[in-house]
Amino acid sequence: MRPLNQSKNMPAGEIRAAILQQISDIADRQGKILAPLNDNLLLLESGLDSLCIAILVAALDDELDLDPFAEDKLVAFPVTLGDLIGLYEDVGA
Repeated sequence: MRPLNQSKNMPAGEIRAAILQQISDIADRQGKILAPLNDNLLLLESGLDSLCIAILVAALDDELDLDPFAEDKLVAFPVTLGDLIGLYEDVGA
């Protein structure tokens, strides 16, 4: 997949859509059944395992050219889907 935007200041809606699409794609490829996706969904209860989450972070780095975990500031690992989306939206802003 080609990156949506190589620069920061990406619209939050594009980031959210890309994350949700990647989650669905990864679940399909890995044979996982997803829970209904919403901002309050705990990542550990999403249906994705730790390998899927690692694949997701790598895919988002490739697609969005964003890696919030590589930033200089200390980042807490997101607990919910909303936390994850917010983390990427903050870095993409």
